[in-house]
Amino acid sequence: MKNIFKNSELRKKIFFTLLVLVFFRLLAHIPVPGVDIAAIRAYLQGNVFFGLFDLFSGGAFQNFSIVTLGLNPYINVSIIMQLFTIMIPSLEELSKEGDVGREKINMYNRFLTVPMALAQAYGIYFLLNKQGVIGVLQPFDLVILIITMTVGALLLVWLGELISEYGIGNGTSIIIFASIIGRLPSALISFASTSTANSIFSTLGFIVLSLVVIVGVVLVNEGTRNIVVEYGRRGVKSQKVTNFLPIKVNQAGVIPIIFAVSMVMLPNLISAPLQQSSNAVFQNMGVFMARNFTENSLMYNVLYFVLVVGFTFLYTFIQFNPQKIADDVKKRGGFIPGIRPGMATERFLRTIVLRITAWGALFLGLVAILPYIVQSLMGISNLTIGGTGLLIVVSVVLETIRQIQALTVSRSYESFLG
Repeated sequence: MKNIFKNSELRKKIFFTLLVLVFFRLLAHIPVPGVDIAAIRAYLQGNVFFGLFDLFSGGAFQNFSIVTLGLNPYINVSIIMQLFTIMIPSLEELSKEGDVGREKINMYNRFLTVPMALAQAYGIYFLLNKQGVIGVLQPFDLVILIITMTVGALLLVWLGELISEYGIGNGTSIIIFASIIGRLPSALISFASTSTANSIFSTLGFIVLSLVVIVGVVLVNEGTRNIVVEYGRRGVKSQKVTNFLPIKVNQAGVIPIIFAVSMVMLPNLISAPLQQSSNAVFQNMGVFMARNFTENSLMYNVLYFVLVVGFTFLYTFIQFNPQKIADDVKKRGGFIPGIRPGMATERFLRTIVLRITAWGALFLGLVAILPYIVQSLMGISNLTIGGTGLLIVVSVVLETIRQIQALTVSRSYESFLG
């Protein structure tokens, strides 16, 4: 901390980041006109889908503010483009062109965020209108509502880019981090006010469990298996160059949980329209979904766990292609000691990735259903930061610390040379 405040450049970056975050928190409390805020807050208390939306918007959904959409449209577009980059050869070649290629892909992300935000803004209005939370708006008022929410989402994208350029850390990640942490003070006050002397042991157990989970997230997030790769060089004197191929335990990050959440919440989301159907079969299906796919039900959490594990394997093998890695190592004249180049290297890498990803996927699945585990063991149900939020918070903190350390070391090195 002493070195941080000694570095004037780093100090300016931190203060600029804090200033942008304060501005973001102010925007989260400016409501869209013509909406009943009390009705929306009452509806959010019993809705899991929009509750997650509110988590990533830092409470902006509860206020139905101009930044209600948060960075969700930009995140969704970024994930889709990342998948397209792997599947579409032209985008894959563009991603390999260094900073120029990445800047073009980021430009595409910004352009595609506009229609995504428009669609999500209308989708939120449509769902809330069908539930009777928002009344039917006149065409002009509806256009104003959709445009306001879309501009709010684009404003957050711009603020994130400002943080990335002039502040500290990744701007998008920092804003999501602030959104999640912003709900923590009120949740702690609520937790303390509802705690009794009889729940002291549950509270202490919850604190210990929280520390264990945080340590586990750090270890899994930073854990890697380094595969030794040797390259032979020809010359006057034969030399052997040894490099390492790092394989992370959690290569997929938080994306599998985001995908799984989108899938597991669909039954709860469509249960209300099905219950209002005139068909008895659809009504029974709606009642079954509403009863068994709530956040605290066993069926919901088992399906959630299975989806997280499945998406972790899927996304890991999309990112890490053993065949492609084995071919690249072979073309560069490299080999893994004791493993023949080509097919044998591919099978070896595939086996290693399967074993490592299995542990990472199981851990991600357990972290995802952490609220259900805590409620079942300790009876604590008012968790503010669940599995997704916890992974994001820890990842952002680690990433920001690494950047601060890099800037500090760079500054110390420059002063040493001077």
